[in-house]
Amino acid sequence: MVRKNKGYIALFLLPTVALFIIVYAVSLVILFGTSFTEWSAGRSPVFNGLANYIQLFTDDSDFRKSALNTVIWVALQSTIHVAIGTLFAVILSMKQFYWKFARTVYMFPNIISGAAVGMLFLCMLNPDFGAVNSIVRMFGNADYSQNWFMDYSTAFFSVTMTWLPYAAVVTILILAEIAAIPESLYESARIDGASNFKINLYIILPMLRNIIGTCVILSGTSMLQKMDIILMTTGGGPGNETMNLPIYIYKTALMDNNFGYSNSVGVFLIGFGLIFVLLCRNLFRIGSSQN
Repeated sequence: MVRKNKGYIALFLLPTVALFIIVYAVSLVILFGTSFTEWSAGRSPVFNGLANYIQLFTDDSDFRKSALNTVIWVALQSTIHVAIGTLFAVILSMKQFYWKFARTVYMFPNIISGAAVGMLFLCMLNPDFGAVNSIVRMFGNADYSQNWFMDYSTAFFSVTMTWLPYAAVVTILILAEIAAIPESLYESARIDGASNFKINLYIILPMLRNIIGTCVILSGTSMLQKMDIILMTTGGGPGNETMNLPIYIYKTALMDNNFGYSNSVGVFLIGFGLIFVLLCRNLFRIGSSQN
């Protein structure tokens, strides 16, 4: 019996742990500490206690709007977005004649940068020459000129549609999990008279619990980092209609020169993300047996 030297395992983990401590742990400590200060460029941080957090929750309408938008987008991304990706994966797993072509085309929005996607939608929804308005004008409304990204009534919906339906990453992850399910399971179900719909609903989907939970976490937390498309399309406007917490942190720190206050928003964002991940882990019982 070969005895394993666990010291080598620790040695190989050491660079990763050291990098984590230097890049993340130290940064988090600094972030948390300076969130209790008044700090701007050219001035040293001055401790101001809970003043930043009190202002956040009592006297900052932009923060409340940004937090609300973030929560809504996380909810949409972790439900509708994942559901679309899961449905598409189940359809592709049936391997109809078009499945390889559909899989390739569905990946396109995910292999180009968010900034490029933003520019593409800016052109499509342009009030003067955009494809959407042009199609509406073709059907009789010659004067139609909707500014989708700068109108309060359509801005939030327009920004949401730039990423919500494109769940290719979710589809690929779930397709890989479906491919690992033994073919004998399908054959046994068909012998018992189960239709494809019942096989997918009562056998396949329950077996995908762990990977769906993982996709919910990945999709939801991706919205806690979303900046590029919003900056390219609306910049958080009109007003604060499409502003989320990352955009608010960016504007507070780099445009308003208020680093201490922006760090308090960052602490809130991290706390929200941790709570979201823990709730999802418990809800989907990620890591537990699926039997």
